[in-house]
Amino acid sequence: MMFGVFDGHAGAACAQAVSERLLHYIAVSLMPRQSLEEIELAVEAMKPVQPILQWHKHPNDVEYQEITSQYFENLRVYWQHLLDLDTETGFSLEEAMICAFKRLDSDISLEVQAPQENELMRNIALQVAFSGATACVAHIDGVHLHVANTGDCRAVLGVREEDGTWSTLPLTRDHNAYDEFEIRRLKREHPRSEEKTLFVNDRLLGILMPSRAFGDVQLKWSKELQHSILENSCDVEALNIYQYVPPNYHTPPYLTAEPEVTYHKLRSKDKFLVIASDGLWEMLSNEKVVKLVAGHLTELNMQKPPLIFKKPVNLGYMHNLLLQRKSKGLASLDQNTATHLIRHAIGSNEYGEVDPEKLAAMLTLPEDLARMYRDDITVTVVYFNSETIEDYYRSHE
Repeated sequence: MMFGVFDGHAGAACAQAVSERLLHYIAVSLMPRQSLEEIELAVEAMKPVQPILQWHKHPNDVEYQEITSQYFENLRVYWQHLLDLDTETGFSLEEAMICAFKRLDSDISLEVQAPQENELMRNIALQVAFSGATACVAHIDGVHLHVANTGDCRAVLGVREEDGTWSTLPLTRDHNAYDEFEIRRLKREHPRSEEKTLFVNDRLLGILMPSRAFGDVQLKWSKELQHSILENSCDVEALNIYQYVPPNYHTPPYLTAEPEVTYHKLRSKDKFLVIASDGLWEMLSNEKVVKLVAGHLTELNMQKPPLIFKKPVNLGYMHNLLLQRKSKGLASLDQNTATHLIRHAIGSNEYGEVDPEKLAAMLTLPEDLARMYRDDITVTVVYFNSETIEDYYRSHE
């Protein structure tokens, strides 16, 4: 199974496109040669293609049919490239995820450079390339967990220790100006004369918080290419595309979509994985997030006490019994754990408790004001079945 969180900036177009496309690129990267050959033969013969993925999508996720066909054509070019490689062994999981991330970012960049008759598709390609998105994808196969991360989304494991306490295990690093590895990486990739201008006010070239992302061609292309593409475009202002060349823009690209991939072998004490955009982690620490999920999990698992009848039964006795049960089995405010985390992230007071008035105020802010008070937040919580994990180790002893 694969799970992903995609966080857009400078508009939603890039995040939307990456969320629809990236998992397909990873799936194709992992497919055996025979499966790729079968798909290619089916497309050539204009026969229906077996779905590459079984999607569990939100009902509100809309895909444009025209756009989907173009995306599919570029995915096909990618699998043809994989068939041309003629490698027997195929990619390791880490290689597949890295290759998929980089290839999709390359396709996003090339699609906007290709001549395009259809104005709608041209406009969408422009919006996707000139906005940006960070991405964090988890791939789970039995007890094998790989997490690929580009940018400042974060994946954290909730671990229940033998003594019953909870601990956190971060599986990603935030790619930004606060990370020493990222600072050193960028300094290695650019001349020494640019050392002081790579990060200004803790932002890449003084503009972008994350130091890895999809899209954002303003920080990847040459000035000449940016100028020629935007010059030939229609109304750039209407598309909300920011036209700027940062100061000290000398040796692009300054940004990469290459992910960092972490591997973790699941243990029976690993109970859940939280993947979320930076909006959550700005408000809650790793430890607080794990504590909230663990508490919520305990609350949901509380068994309602059974109704034990003493005879004879009268209405007064029944009424008291139901009141007792109600007081013991307190129903959680949120059935959904991700909702529970978001409620705490934006509605907590200084005591760490949800303040209904603050929560209501934060949720009803007009769109143009909301960004000043809170970031958009996306959260996915994945629970692990400890018995299945234990069975795996028993059968592999």
